[in-house]
Amino acid sequence: MSKQEEVVCVTGGSGCIGSWLVRLLLDRGYAVHATVKDLEDENETKHLRGLEGAETRLRLFQIDLLDYDSIAASINGCSGVFHLASPCIVDQVPEPEKELLDPAIKGTINVLTAAKEAGVSRVVVTSSISAITPSPRWPADVAKREDCWADLEYCKQKQLWYPISKTLAEKAAWEFAKEKGLDVVVVNPGTVMGPLISPRLNASMIMLVRLLQGCTETYGDFFMGSVHFKDVALAHILVYENKSASGRHLCVEAISHYGDFVAKVAELYPEYKVPSLPRDTQPGLLRVKDGSKKLIDLGFQFIPMEQIIKDSVESLKSKGFIS
Repeated sequence: MSKQEEVVCVTGGSGCIGSWLVRLLLDRGYAVHATVKDLEDENETKHLRGLEGAETRLRLFQIDLLDYDSIAASINGCSGVFHLASPCIVDQVPEPEKELLDPAIKGTINVLTAAKEAGVSRVVVTSSISAITPSPRWPADVAKREDCWADLEYCKQKQLWYPISKTLAEKAAWEFAKEKGLDVVVVNPGTVMGPLISPRLNASMIMLVRLLQGCTETYGDFFMGSVHFKDVALAHILVYENKSASGRHLCVEAISHYGDFVAKVAELYPEYKVPSLPRDTQPGLLRVKDGSKKLIDLGFQFIPMEQIIKDSVESLKSKGFIS
């Protein structure tokens, strides 16, 4: 089957990463079923319908992650699925079960069940570094890679519901794959930024806006390194197309501290109110240049932090999020 004939589904297709993935899949000749929350909301649909190739090879579907039938309709007829849709709230969550846990965990199982029923050949699940860290008991002299998992007890004590949601959803995906014999691979992106296709900001770009406005938060439990939107989308396509890819794939340009990122932003943009923070903002996190060794071994080359920051800030300026 040529890519011109291959149909794939992207859940969460209107988000910052999803929009990039839809764009690059269309560029490669795929036909794409992209899911959105609301077909009547132009903030979810207009930028997707404007992509090159969208007129003939993009279909949009409205889904609810807790409504199996809506998901099954979007996946029917597809040979591959990229499951990105999951709520991303890193601030306080009033109703964690309803707002984060149910959509993440039950939604993942619904997507995988529909994929299995549709005879899909491979599912790429978007997890997160938040399923790897926080992991305070991990040895400080050992790099946190794919064999490291977030410490759920620590997360519950600190009420860090987003890492809990991503960890439990990813573990549910692996359990399903094992029990049902479905081919699943996982990408675990870090702090994802870059040029915006979607009109809405993701949590990582909001973090950058706050930093440029002088926010002194250190995101100790949520940072492991930055990565470009385009690279995350390309990593998804790489592990989908490369049948030797298996398991989890950490996706960051390097494992670094939030303090390293802040220092680089301050150096590049001295005109903003970037605070002076300590460099070691993640005690116990070992810096590693080739943190994403599994992807690098598949031939992947990452856009460096400096370029990620430049592309992100210039995009925020051009879209009026910062002046």
